[in-house]
Amino acid sequence: MIRRTLFFSMFFLCLFVSPSAAQSSRKIILDQDARGPATTDQQSMLLVLQSPKIDVLGITIVSGDQWRDEEVAHTLRMLELTGHSGVKVYPGAVLPLINSKDEIARWEQLYGKVTYQGAWNQHKIRSANGSELTGAWNSGQYRGPFEVPNPLPEGNPTLKPESEDAAHFLIRMVHQYPNQVTIYAGGPLTNLAQAVSLDPHFAELAQELVVMGGSISPDVPMSWRQANRREFNFWWDPEAVHITLRAPWKKITVTTVDISVKTRFTKAMIDQIAKSKSPSAQYIAKWADEEYLWDELAALAWLDPSLITNQESIYLDIDISHTAGYGNTLVWTEGNQPGLGERLVLIQTDLDLPRFNQMIVDLFSR
Repeated sequence: MIRRTLFFSMFFLCLFVSPSAAQSSRKIILDQDARGPATTDQQSMLLVLQSPKIDVLGITIVSGDQWRDEEVAHTLRMLELTGHSGVKVYPGAVLPLINSKDEIARWEQLYGKVTYQGAWNQHKIRSANGSELTGAWNSGQYRGPFEVPNPLPEGNPTLKPESEDAAHFLIRMVHQYPNQVTIYAGGPLTNLAQAVSLDPHFAELAQELVVMGGSISPDVPMSWRQANRREFNFWWDPEAVHITLRAPWKKITVTTVDISVKTRFTKAMIDQIAKSKSPSAQYIAKWADEEYLWDELAALAWLDPSLITNQESIYLDIDISHTAGYGNTLVWTEGNQPGLGERLVLIQTDLDLPRFNQMIVDLFSR
């Protein structure tokens, strides 16, 4: 009798509760240059994966901070270690549309050094204050586009990536769920530019675009000020930014360096997270490093927009001239824009930092 009552209770619960719960889930695709282990790239994705009522349709990977194939391996391993093995990973663009390592080497001869070059780096990376970053990713060893360390620092994944490429997956999802899918872009925009080029309806079928990228006038150390408009995600593939931002999105929200540098993942936060025995907390405890929370802010501001206490609308584009300003962020206020297709976007300028930090700790500790 008890068993029968329980059965019917569960039946009606599934019948009446599950559809409504499913409808309330927000759909998102995470497009990321997924350097690992940990770092802002993996951590931003993990925050979304840890969030309730979020339907992650898939993860699409683009070269940027590391090469695509290594990033795919780190992402698959992160999913295994944190209990999210059901999420599928789609490899995307390996190279920028036009920009290249050789072109930047020539650019440096003409206009000066570019300190951080992502997958093109051939030296260890230092923070703004000059100290060497201690994360396992910062080996200082240059690898070619298809070289993957074996073994990875965190161990090799047993999961495999999907055979469908990122651009076609992105297009397929917005057609399957028109006006319901947020595209989150935490790295270079090459995958999105490819999708826009393949399908002119791609952008208009998405619900919105959320981007971490660009730099306007951040309050940063003097060593950064000489290149304050050159932000890596935009600089790596300027032509992709130009194509993507001019597409007919319903809404574009951009988290620039200006607000990102107001955040910091501290040792105290990492130690607090480490007290939890959850798989995600232990992943962070072992592999996270003190750094700015670049991509995490873009992700959490989408999850909870009330974290942002101030934002402005501004016209945004990028310099694709292949001269001294190549890859620089271009901005105009209303009435000053040239009217050549640049789009009005929302730029976040301030946040509730204590609540943001607490949300980081809570989600990683779940």
